[in-house]
Amino acid sequence: MPPGDETVGRKSFRFVSLLLASLSLLLAAPLAADEFRSPSLTALRVDWRAALDQLRAEINSRPQIAGDFIFMPRRSVPRYDPRATPALVQLNGISSQFFTGIARSAVPVLLPFDVGAYLEARRSGAPSSLSTSRYQADFNPVDMFDSGPAGYSATFSLEPGAGDGMPSRVFARPVEVQITGSALLYDIADPTAGKGEPVKPLAATYPDLRRFIREGYVRYAFTRFGVAYVVSIQCLDSVAKPRRLACKEAYPVAERFLKALRIAGGQRMRPLMDVASNVLDRPAARSPDFSYRPSGDIIPNTGYRNKSGRPDAIAYAQIRFPLEKAPAFVRSQSYARRDRNDGPTAYPWRDNFCESRSFEVWQCAGGYGHQGEDIRAAECPPPGEGREPCDRKQRVVVAVRDAVVIRTSKDQAATLQVNSRNEHIRFRYMHMNPQAMNADGLLNGRIVAEGEKIGMVSNYLDHPAGTSMHLHFDVQVFTRDGWIWVSPYVTLISAYERLIRARGREIGPEIAVTAQPVAHALPEDVIKPDLREGSSSEEN
Repeated sequence: MPPGDETVGRKSFRFVSLLLASLSLLLAAPLAADEFRSPSLTALRVDWRAALDQLRAEINSRPQIAGDFIFMPRRSVPRYDPRATPALVQLNGISSQFFTGIARSAVPVLLPFDVGAYLEARRSGAPSSLSTSRYQADFNPVDMFDSGPAGYSATFSLEPGAGDGMPSRVFARPVEVQITGSALLYDIADPTAGKGEPVKPLAATYPDLRRFIREGYVRYAFTRFGVAYVVSIQCLDSVAKPRRLACKEAYPVAERFLKALRIAGGQRMRPLMDVASNVLDRPAARSPDFSYRPSGDIIPNTGYRNKSGRPDAIAYAQIRFPLEKAPAFVRSQSYARRDRNDGPTAYPWRDNFCESRSFEVWQCAGGYGHQGEDIRAAECPPPGEGREPCDRKQRVVVAVRDAVVIRTSKDQAATLQVNSRNEHIRFRYMHMNPQAMNADGLLNGRIVAEGEKIGMVSNYLDHPAGTSMHLHFDVQVFTRDGWIWVSPYVTLISAYERLIRARGREIGPEIAVTAQPVAHALPEDVIKPDLREGSSSEEN
């Protein structure tokens, strides 16, 4: 078989294998009503030789510094041995001054950082105090950078008025651009995935580039070196607003970013392996108290345009429950008065993912909804002999996993990211007081340990007392479309069962778990966030 045919054959076999695996999940016998599964993930194989070829071309375009890098002949490069790729080691040594831990990335790190221009400037006597923006197509020094066995994520910003050729409109704040490269992809039954339009000016550089607007971001997805990359900017899919970036206005910023991408680092490592889905191992003992309604069973008529929720039996990660102590209650904060159950701090739990909001969420039947789950701690019991003192404002929030923090000092939300050989996932916490988080150093790059205190349950939403006293918790997983919201309900149930060391009891109607298509286009009447009780311009 000719070499080209062999490559096509391998790709075809891989495609057919993935298709059969997906079909087997869909056609498998349905789970019992109260059984949960772990997620399935696909591991991509990184083509480091192609990455080295691109790096060589980028370095050779700067003759003044080209001789400083050592590229070994291909035949002498042992597989997965970083000592045999000195050019990458040299590159990581330079880039790590600006992107801490870049050598931990198991995929080639593409960033708008021109290492050749930086080295040439240093050789010509430019002072080291010069801002890296001049080597980054006018983008500010990196705001957040995280790397690990699954890949990397980074966030940059472009100041209002910065960048030659950028639109003349002055925005109220810098435009934030995010990029993630990952060798792990979550396999989710997503009927809206893979869509988008080509970007003709960039087609020569990125042949498979797709541009699409999804879940509040314009996204540019492409594949290089066998790795999935997504560049995204949060925007409003409508006409421009004085303080909101329209997605069409974000296009030139994102495309400036894409044109500036260079190989900045990364290191050859042992390949990742696919992760198969399996039935979760849950506590054997039954709780006498804890009960919950099925996934997708939201309060009737509280979904977008009165649509229902969508069942999801996947526990996307094995986490520590985000509140320090039980009892705690997953219950609606926006529609609690419509629930016929006993109250906001009582069992059974009830799913509130997909309640009506103006945020696009692919899993929700109406295409829009609440991006996560609202959790309340128990009310303080009446004082009595032998009872511990209780203060409803001192309910501790903890890290659900060992993770890196993603948060600037102005953010109302704190996100924890896990980047490992078998996970690439994010957990977001909302409504804790930003000033308290700043004082505790809960900011970009901080490493937290599972179970570590990271805050208190509070009611902050744009200002103190802006919502009820609760914690909003949500989950994002990485796919070829980038970071996508998924239901955290079952993840929280399984975490709570481990906290109380007993299995809960599902009550209420059984709901089919077969995924169905969801609406994708933005309705004309959805042009701004829902500002009803308990919601915000960011999320509730």
